[in-house]
Amino acid sequence: MLLWHGRGPEERDVLAPLARAAASLGVVCVVPDWRPDADDSGRTHLRESAMFVQQNAAEFGGDAGRTALAGWSLGSKAAMAAAMDPCALDGWRPRAVVGIAGGYTRPEPLTGRAPIDELTKAEESLPAIPVWLIHGSADSVVDVQQSRQLHAALQHRGWPTSLDEPDTDHAGVIMTEYDPESRRCRPSRADHAVRAGNQTARLLARAANFAPRAC
Repeated sequence: MLLWHGRGPEERDVLAPLARAAASLGVVCVVPDWRPDADDSGRTHLRESAMFVQQNAAEFGGDAGRTALAGWSLGSKAAMAAAMDPCALDGWRPRAVVGIAGGYTRPEPLTGRAPIDELTKAEESLPAIPVWLIHGSADSVVDVQQSRQLHAALQHRGWPTSLDEPDTDHAGVIMTEYDPESRRCRPSRADHAVRAGNQTARLLARAANFAPRAC
């Protein structure tokens, strides 16, 4: 599982609680740093992280041929681009995608286009991949309607998809809480965050263990 953090530059530590929860379920979880504030909006960092996983997954006990991709917030936008545009990551597409509290109606870092627009324009021949979405119902940073809209569009295209809406906020869905003083998310022990974070971890495990049916 390749897992991308959100808008804050070099914030892979923010995803540590979620990554550890996923690892406890048997997921080989790679969480890279990237810089959305770079001149190319972080495109190069994201592509390099995908290449790193393809080349080194076996070293960590993973299978490069079964790599899934997940992202939180801005990282979720980019993950959706990788699912919907084969050129976004130089021809590589993940086996499955998990979108965590993402907004999908505005441009994302990889292609500079909105994921939901990419889905609408995608050719019918583009193979569908499973997309699991999770979004806190109390999210005041990114409206849950963003995930609902993408979920409906995926269903319309016939892609396998699900949407979970735990009773938590933007930070709680990754088992964290926002700290205004440091302006970063930090691990949370609040019941709503622990429940939602574990629910997200289970989705990561489902995506990582997904295997397509034999033809």
